[in-house]
Amino acid sequence: MVVHRLGGPGDFDPLLERVGSARVVMLGEASHGTHDYYRLREQLTRRLIAEQGFSFVAVEGDWPDCDRVHRSVTAMPGGMVDPLAALGRYDRWPTWMWANGEVARFCMWLRAWNLEQAEPVRAGFHGLDVYSLWESMQAIFDYLGEEEPATLEAAQEAYRCFEPYGRRIEEYGVASRFVSARCEDEVVRLLARTREQALADGPDRFSAWQNAAVIAGAERYYRAMVAGGPQSWNVRDTHMADTLERLLDYYGPDAKAVVWAHNTHVGDARATDMTDDGMVNIGQLARERYGDEEVVLVGFGSYQGNVIAGPRWGAPWESMVVPPARSGSLEHQLHGLLPERALVLFDDGEQPDWATETLDHRAIGVVYDPSFEKWGNYVPTRLAQRYDAFVWCDRTSALNPLPAAPVPGELETYPAGV
Repeated sequence: MVVHRLGGPGDFDPLLERVGSARVVMLGEASHGTHDYYRLREQLTRRLIAEQGFSFVAVEGDWPDCDRVHRSVTAMPGGMVDPLAALGRYDRWPTWMWANGEVARFCMWLRAWNLEQAEPVRAGFHGLDVYSLWESMQAIFDYLGEEEPATLEAAQEAYRCFEPYGRRIEEYGVASRFVSARCEDEVVRLLARTREQALADGPDRFSAWQNAAVIAGAERYYRAMVAGGPQSWNVRDTHMADTLERLLDYYGPDAKAVVWAHNTHVGDARATDMTDDGMVNIGQLARERYGDEEVVLVGFGSYQGNVIAGPRWGAPWESMVVPPARSGSLEHQLHGLLPERALVLFDDGEQPDWATETLDHRAIGVVYDPSFEKWGNYVPTRLAQRYDAFVWCDRTSALNPLPAAPVPGELETYPAGV
């Protein structure tokens, strides 16, 4: 194990050397509302794109919203000229996850970078998540109405299946427990038809295919959600892993991906207590699919500071105080061992006890109650097995959300809000 002090973007040199020719780099975060994680992740991603030729960024966000940003940053015909305007149209709670000043700064840089590149090699920005059932359905209507009107009926059949439940799609999940004729067959047929057409050239066809995959994934997610337990989590992370694989295939045999998601998705689940509950995540799935040498997993953590989060599901965001990490936790130990900002690289050599023992590792979701720190908000973790590298920020500050009207979100995920 090697520890490097972090001061500026140039201090990521050892990590870029570790990345080498890896195909996938996943950059985590210990919360969805911390400026420092987003800023450092942005700095590192710029270098991965500019210096090591990474092809796209895939985030823990909805496909339709991120596709609007993708069209802006790659200067596609009809795309918004200003990435800030594209981010400002995120309207599903928690909007601040991607509609924030830190992501806007990166996207403006990415557009400027892309404008200097030939169109075929411009770096993209995509969403991996499963929630956008209605938005994806509308996107398919819009695409088929213009490009494939003969197949519009298939999409309308799928829509009519969900229509009785309105936007309260969780009611479909409840009903599916008692009614044998579910929407599953309709969305599978829709997915098959759009997949057949999507293999032709063109980003619009690929986006239609992905929107159909989102609808199929959402149908499975809501059915699993009402049954309780970890299955809905596994549906969601498997969908994200499958989306990442489709993107790598779409970008070509030399494609390389940067993934932005919470530590609970990025860090290998097999090095936590998640595996005891039968849970998987995209970090684990990527290592299994592509091999350990092709995947670099980077976790983030801090001792104390401030964070943006909601006090309850769907509530407006607040800037909250993150108290000092609880005694005995990983963060409590690192507070006394590491510099204010540090990069830790794990290797096959000798590791300190805090890197190999199972210690509580803090995880803050979009819903946060600092008083709950005594009992929750921590994941038992073997750090050197969960990540290939770890970025430490002793004290952190809150994210900078863009102005947005508060809107309801989907039901909580398991574990809550990450």
